[in-house]
Amino acid sequence: MRPKIRAASLAVGALCIVLSASACSGAGGGTAAGDQNSINVLMVNNPQMEDLQKLTADNFTKETGIKVNYTILPENDVRAKISQEFSSQAGQYDVASLSNYEIPFYSANGWLAPLDSVAKDASFNQADILPAYTASLTGKDGKLYGEPFYGESSFLMYRKDIFDAKGLTMPAKPTWDQVADLAAKADGAAPGMKGICLRGQPGWGQVFAPLTTVVNTFGGTWFDKDWNAKVNAPEFTAATQFYVDLVRAHGEAGAAQAGFTECLNNMSQSKTAMWYDATSAAGSLEAADSPVKGKIGYVQAPVKETKSSGWLWTWSWGVQAASKKQDAADKFIAWASSQKYENLVASQLGWAKVPSGKRISTYENADFQKAAPFFQAERTAIENADPKNPGVQPRPVVGIQFVGIPEFADLGTTVSQGVSSAIAGQGSVADALAKGQDAAQKIGDKYKK
Repeated sequence: MRPKIRAASLAVGALCIVLSASACSGAGGGTAAGDQNSINVLMVNNPQMEDLQKLTADNFTKETGIKVNYTILPENDVRAKISQEFSSQAGQYDVASLSNYEIPFYSANGWLAPLDSVAKDASFNQADILPAYTASLTGKDGKLYGEPFYGESSFLMYRKDIFDAKGLTMPAKPTWDQVADLAAKADGAAPGMKGICLRGQPGWGQVFAPLTTVVNTFGGTWFDKDWNAKVNAPEFTAATQFYVDLVRAHGEAGAAQAGFTECLNNMSQSKTAMWYDATSAAGSLEAADSPVKGKIGYVQAPVKETKSSGWLWTWSWGVQAASKKQDAADKFIAWASSQKYENLVASQLGWAKVPSGKRISTYENADFQKAAPFFQAERTAIENADPKNPGVQPRPVVGIQFVGIPEFADLGTTVSQGVSSAIAGQGSVADALAKGQDAAQKIGDKYKK
């Protein structure tokens, strides 16, 4: 595995070069290597992370004396920077927000420090973490290399009031054909409102996060069990064409550059009637200051050929092996992923904004259940997600919205650029997937050997 991992890292590093200097430079660092009371944390700019930044100084730092310097970047930018930082073991950042995609091969490459002290901390209560996440963040050596900050699957969110006004009914378990029909009927239901929001921004973790779940349930796959690429197969093509046609006909303005954040804003600002995306978005929609609080309904991810199609994901914390401040880093993680932190968020910001999806106790908490009308739909989606069998055929590796190999970051991003162009009306799905097929088969051939 190591030669392939190294090659993929170089490819991702090359991608980083073309990003803006602010994304790939050392922004946000600056602590002295010997200062054990200060750590650097690199993380994605999702709402839960922004809440964490606001709460750290008056709580964690006040209690421990450890200052936390945050660098927060958009998803595509932070992925490139984390890859560059950890593959080079530069040591500038002590902690980064990593996922169940990166951690298995980051740990295999020796880029992460194990989190033994956190896992063994009785007050942290590792047994309270949902087993699926503990398993996905454990290396082949049996050691734990990540702790989830929050966990998520995916589901469909919709405006209950808009549906009632239009006489529309959302099935508890909708199909994608039903969703397309509802999007057409809800389009224009309110001034400036579109029927649905779907990610169109290039990136394996942007447009291909939801799109790969559509591919799965349409009967497609990136690779079959023998590593034959299936990117331009009829099922993959049908799913991608359906997705592109749907967002072009009834999706948000500027869809080709819309990611999670843009769709969240559109839903919050009543610019869209439906949104298929991460379950973690619901906390922001149900927050006390949300203009759509109480107006959203939540149902399972739409399907076609499978019983379920929601993804399984966690933004978790990993400590760079080159960090000179691993004790302080472990203390930060033990706090940020703790039940204590969840209670702090609840008291300061409300239970709906708690970074949920990771602890059994959270779902059993009556206060959380009352404040989070999405809690049952979220938990059901997470529990029904099956990374080992996400489609209709056997796969060579685990993964729902990603293929669990290092090369997928570069492959998915490359293919996504063609898909985003098709969404923008500047290219065709057939051309994008034909190029993707060639790139995927080269990767598949390596694994066949």
